[in-house]
Amino acid sequence: MAVNLRTCVFVVFCISLSTGFYLPGLAPVTYCEDENETCEANIPIYVNRLVSSETLLPYEYHEFDFCQPEAGLTSPSENLGQVLFGERIRPSPYKLKFREEVTCKKVCEKVYKHGVEDDTTKLEFLKHGMFFSYENRWIVDNMPMAWCYETTQSERFCNPGFPIGCYVGPNGEQHDACQIDTLFNEKDSYYLFNHIKIKIYYHQDPANPTEARLVKALVTPESRKGPDCNGSPFFIKANSDEDITIPYTYSVSFEVHNDIMWASRWDYILDSVAQTNIQWFSIMNSLVIVLFLSGMVAMITVRSLHRDIARYNQMESAEEAQEEFGWKLVHGDVFRPPAYPMLLSLLVGVGVQVVTMAFVTLLFACFGFLSPANRGALGTTSVLLFVCLGMVAGYTSARLYKTLGGEKWKTNVMMTAFFISSAIFAIFFFMNLILWVKKSSAAIPFSTLIAVLALWFGISVPLTFIGAYFGYKKKPLEHPVRTNQIPRQIPDQAIYTKPFPCVLMGGILPFGCIFIQLFFILTSIWSHQLYYMFGFLFLVTLILVITCSETTILLCYFHLAAEDYRWWWRSYLTSGFTAVYFFIYSVHFYFTKLSMEGMASAILYFGYTTIMFVFVFIFTGTVGFISCLAFVTKIYSVVKVD
Repeated sequence: MAVNLRTCVFVVFCISLSTGFYLPGLAPVTYCEDENETCEANIPIYVNRLVSSETLLPYEYHEFDFCQPEAGLTSPSENLGQVLFGERIRPSPYKLKFREEVTCKKVCEKVYKHGVEDDTTKLEFLKHGMFFSYENRWIVDNMPMAWCYETTQSERFCNPGFPIGCYVGPNGEQHDACQIDTLFNEKDSYYLFNHIKIKIYYHQDPANPTEARLVKALVTPESRKGPDCNGSPFFIKANSDEDITIPYTYSVSFEVHNDIMWASRWDYILDSVAQTNIQWFSIMNSLVIVLFLSGMVAMITVRSLHRDIARYNQMESAEEAQEEFGWKLVHGDVFRPPAYPMLLSLLVGVGVQVVTMAFVTLLFACFGFLSPANRGALGTTSVLLFVCLGMVAGYTSARLYKTLGGEKWKTNVMMTAFFISSAIFAIFFFMNLILWVKKSSAAIPFSTLIAVLALWFGISVPLTFIGAYFGYKKKPLEHPVRTNQIPRQIPDQAIYTKPFPCVLMGGILPFGCIFIQLFFILTSIWSHQLYYMFGFLFLVTLILVITCSETTILLCYFHLAAEDYRWWWRSYLTSGFTAVYFFIYSVHFYFTKLSMEGMASAILYFGYTTIMFVFVFIFTGTVGFISCLAFVTKIYSVVKVD
């Protein structure tokens, strides 16, 4: 318990530390009216992919036929995480200069002629974007340009994106953003937000008032028909048979805001996302479960096991030894190798790889290195760590396989390197084909797929082979008792000690520790919201590990006490069944919390969910197996066995 308390204190420290400073390694940019060596006058605006909460098909900015930037402007470089997760940052045609205010400046004008096939296709796709509430994601000074508005609960919410338009149904029902203005009342019409009001807040340098740093960027999308940007809303009839001309304009204003420091300039967006009270409720709920399980384990360890060990060790006569009962009775079979030892070995090996990757990634995230400001860092770090930890997987799998008496070591190495990774890559590639067909920006370019394969075959596989070599060179794990040649017959089991009911029960408590946090994670992923509360996530992950360990140890003890020694696979599946509850919850989340349209979105959702299911299964199963192995080894090492 003292170790757990110290761990919780450390994680709480991580939470406070991660909110105490900005991301290390990102230098602030200073702006001024007259550009010189120390400051810049031009403020570039970049556009990211357009996303929608109603579909999983993001698109690049130019796909919607918006105004295009000048030729010669280059896109910022993208890291592996950005490419894998579909971020496409491009230069925009909107020009800002520090402290230079602009009113109703025209960017371009788009004309769509009725009857021209190309124009009709572009206009229909623009309507498609407004119907599904696609959102712009603009970036200035590496900071999202947020759209802030009042919610129905009279709370101010800042969204890191803003809609391109909205739709009013045939009966006058206002969808999504059309609800913000009663003037959006034309039936069966699309309202395009063609005028953007940009407001930049900056923190002025007290020592040099001519220089400043940007601390806040807000946008207000408006639909305007007139040339002076003050006319009635601009709408497009669903079945219009006229030529349509769309003017795109914008306005810019600047304001001093010295109350906001550069290091905390993301707070106004992140505060809109976080629900700290619910997060702490989730933590307290999980801690209650952990304390309950810890009490059960302590009771078994201190009372039952201590009493059993003392009684077993006091048996002196042969008659007493023959009357052995309980878990000591199966000491000659408890370390008997299970069925399919190779599969178990590779699952545990890859599981150790995943567990190590998860904790190292979360540790970096707690210290701010993987904050939302460092785009793609979370994905890049996770992929590279998984690749480089192939040696850990190879070593663990090889040594466990050797311990279980396996002889097909070459097959074991190949399976460890390719079995799980190939399955994940196959699912990922299939979903990428769908994205290619739909021409979505989330489709991974062919060159990036080649790079991923190069990381896999060029780094991960060789490291797995090296780890396996050292694993086979080591002695197998020593068991405290010998295994009998003839397996003992297992007596009939009660319903609650049979394999399936126990596995079914084993995943309930671990899932109960994470399901509230799981809601925030799934909402962040599928609703394209920012997730930055890695301190909470780290603490919940620790609680998950403790819960999986204690649940598996409890059920393992009950099985051994019932003279059932088949614990190898059962320990893995008991805690691994948490992933099944995760998948069921994901299905529930899809049908109750999301409103996605189209077969493609459904396939993508359940494809990505399947990948997450595999990782959760391997993570929790490995934690349960290692805990049970340590428990069984310990209890049989302290009893006298003739």
